[in-house]
Amino acid sequence: MSDIPIVRPLWLRIVQFPLLRLVVLGVPVFYCLAVSNTFMSENKPRADVTITAAAAMGWLALGIYYGLVRLIERREVSELSVRGMGKELSAGLLIGAGLYTACVLVLMVMGYYRVGGLNPIWFMVPAIAMALSSSVLEELLFRGVLFRVVEDGLGSWIALFVSALVFGLVHLINPSATLTGALFISVEAGVLLGAAYMLTRRLWLGIGFHFAWNYTQSAVFSGVVSGSESEQGLMRATINGPAVFTGGSFGVEASVIACVLCTTVGIIMLVMAVRRGRVVRPFWSRAKASRT
Repeated sequence: MSDIPIVRPLWLRIVQFPLLRLVVLGVPVFYCLAVSNTFMSENKPRADVTITAAAAMGWLALGIYYGLVRLIERREVSELSVRGMGKELSAGLLIGAGLYTACVLVLMVMGYYRVGGLNPIWFMVPAIAMALSSSVLEELLFRGVLFRVVEDGLGSWIALFVSALVFGLVHLINPSATLTGALFISVEAGVLLGAAYMLTRRLWLGIGFHFAWNYTQSAVFSGVVSGSESEQGLMRATINGPAVFTGGSFGVEASVIACVLCTTVGIIMLVMAVRRGRVVRPFWSRAKASRT
């Protein structure tokens, strides 16, 4: 008995075209991110409301992404698999919090970060909304959609370059953003987060890192997050020193300290991904290999 080939309907063949797939998957997630950011900006004093809204938009975006991937790509959504989720989220949280704390410790030793006291513990609550929104929605958009779709056709290295560059440049929309800061984010965070996805083939490690880095930066050390408005966290701190070390108005992410530490961790994960055979070759290389 011969196998009967499965004929995909025309609409499915059209929507599976890479550029169209980027739009179909990316636009709903981007819309959720825009709505979340706008809502948080308009309801800053209401931490309970903003946290609830950020969590709701995160779940909505995850549901939309999951449903669209199942519908369009006709596969298991392995990047959101719950297997290993707890371990990878925990590892990401530890790496993110640890790396930012290491940056601050270096600044303290250099005399550029000084703590004048502590604020009440509830000062740490509002940043939860920002960290939730950025970690879940941005990882879905830049790694789940952009990196993965580009990688399907052009391979892992081009996907890493494209997703890292776009991820960094998007931060130029923040109020105190600088081109230097955006490029630093492309290198340090874009590479690290892309490497986290390559290594695990899931989004949880990147989400954990992204949440912990942003939350620790704002809620604990009262730092500026990617050129956004400065918010008071647990530490009543002053940061004064050359922008090359402090990041200036953009925050520590635009400093050589963060660049060296985060990029180093990203490179380590890339090496691990290569050794585990997690690198996808571009379509022309795969086609050539299939003919030999």
